[in-house]
Amino acid sequence: MRTALVIGTGLIGTSAALALSRRGVAVHLADHDPEQARTAAALGAGTDEAPDGPVDLAIVAAPPAHVADVLADAMRRGAARGYIDVASVKGGPRRELQARGLDLTPYIGTHPMSGREKSGPLAATGDLFEGRPWVLTPTRDTDTEVLNLALELVSHCRAVPVVMDADAHDRAVALVSHMPHLVSSMVAARLENADEAAVRLCGQGIRDVTRIAASDPRMWIDILSANPGPVADLLTDVAADLEETVRALRALESSDEHKRREGVTGIEDVLRRGNAGQVRVPGKHGSAPRVYDTVAVLIDDQPGQLARIFADAERAGVNIEDVRIEHATGQQAGLIQLMVEPKAAPVLTAALRERGWAIRR
Repeated sequence: MRTALVIGTGLIGTSAALALSRRGVAVHLADHDPEQARTAAALGAGTDEAPDGPVDLAIVAAPPAHVADVLADAMRRGAARGYIDVASVKGGPRRELQARGLDLTPYIGTHPMSGREKSGPLAATGDLFEGRPWVLTPTRDTDTEVLNLALELVSHCRAVPVVMDADAHDRAVALVSHMPHLVSSMVAARLENADEAAVRLCGQGIRDVTRIAASDPRMWIDILSANPGPVADLLTDVAADLEETVRALRALESSDEHKRREGVTGIEDVLRRGNAGQVRVPGKHGSAPRVYDTVAVLIDDQPGQLARIFADAERAGVNIEDVRIEHATGQQAGLIQLMVEPKAAPVLTAALRERGWAIRR
């Protein structure tokens, strides 16, 4: 691939353009808002000047509701040899294009499974997709050359290609992305009018659950409008679980010992099923989940603290597999949790203590 046209210079489009530009591809940028395309160009994502002729690959990064319109326009004017979109739903756009009678041999639907809570070109980064799955949904009609162009794009972005059926993809993202986002938003909504004293008690657990609720509502309305059925089906199941959980909790309030036992059984069931589902979430780099030991260290909220602790871990010959930071309420301090291989935990603990770090048991 020598040339590309990115139509839609938001977070995903600009991030892909940055990755391609860094690997020597001549990228042209277009957007319904010319100022946004100019911003992406200023960031080094390419040029906002129109190409002289057809490019190798056109990448449509428009909202799901507009993907078919933008693709149809680009295909009718012969903008490229191959066309892809990066929308978060795949079945709908393909069916819309088929209904318009377009030749879909030069098209393949794709979806990079990566993003951020922020949107727009200023939130973009050239490494956004590194190590992340990038779904490709070819059909029997898809031209081999176009599939190869899409695979080249994924390679340039250092993502991991995953081939799926379009409708299977839409059901999958409803489960692992769209439904969890709505649940996160519903939990976060409970905080809107909560007492300030209660909100000040927020810890890492509520931060984890509500993190994705910070995303742009307008973007999510577009996403959910394109995949409402599968999401509604999943929320129906969640609602049933909620009803059962509420009944179990009410039973725990009862003075009747038999009802209390039923309540314990109900709560235990949902917690155990949660355990069983959580262990299926892929671990580091998409591998099977692994159990790590945690070394918890108290740190001051000052510049250079994290760099020091990572440097001390390196001197001890210990690889940090994962890290979490919990900030103390009302204090300029926090707790950093370093996840390491079980056999490395005693080594790291001893090394950090020797260098003066306060280890929390």
